[in-house]
Amino acid sequence: MPGKRILVVDDAQHILDVVVYVLEENAFQPLTARDGAGGLRRFQKDSPDLVLLDLNLPDVAGLDLFREMRRLRPDLPIIMLTARNEEMDRVLGLELGADDYVTKPFSPRELVARVRAVLRRLPPAGQVAAAPRLACGPLQLDGEAFAATYFGRPVALTRAEFRLLEALARYPARVFSREALIDRLYDGEHVVTDRSIDACVKRVRRKLADVRDQPDPIATVHGIGYKLNHELEKCG
Repeated sequence: MPGKRILVVDDAQHILDVVVYVLEENAFQPLTARDGAGGLRRFQKDSPDLVLLDLNLPDVAGLDLFREMRRLRPDLPIIMLTARNEEMDRVLGLELGADDYVTKPFSPRELVARVRAVLRRLPPAGQVAAAPRLACGPLQLDGEAFAATYFGRPVALTRAEFRLLEALARYPARVFSREALIDRLYDGEHVVTDRSIDACVKRVRRKLADVRDQPDPIATVHGIGYKLNHELEKCG
């Protein structure tokens, strides 16, 4: 974990100064940008290991920059920096797949703790996320390549989205509670809520529906949680 490159995109110089100092004190390599255009350039040039992204930027909407970063690198960890009155942006960011958020003003110690927590979820260098090849009807998952296909078409998934489908496909008859999915997707980090799981399910459904909208690949078991839809097996 020491030496990881952390890109900080924030237009407030005093925020950058504090974050750079605390990251360097904890053996990270900070990269900085004060606007969206500069942030995207550094993102593409320096290939950071994690991004701290202010949602209130002077030149572009922070959520638009978030979407572009996610499009370019679906598995990259992104932590949102938000003001207390930006609850709607925070919710939208979580629904789009942000790994966490930190509300300004924040404690430097808390920020580093959040960064470490998110980085701990990543596979060690040279290794990949967990699953071998799994298949359920038209859904194919390759854990070694971190790749998914649905009805023969590739689907770009974030790390959490892949882990969600991997859990459901590995145990297709099991109903997973939200708490069980939190443990599998996020290693039980306390900053993750039931709403994050619901948002992740919503994103996966939307991405797979872009390929084919029937059947719904994830079945909701009301009052309990989620499971893989057994109708998928009939489509193989």
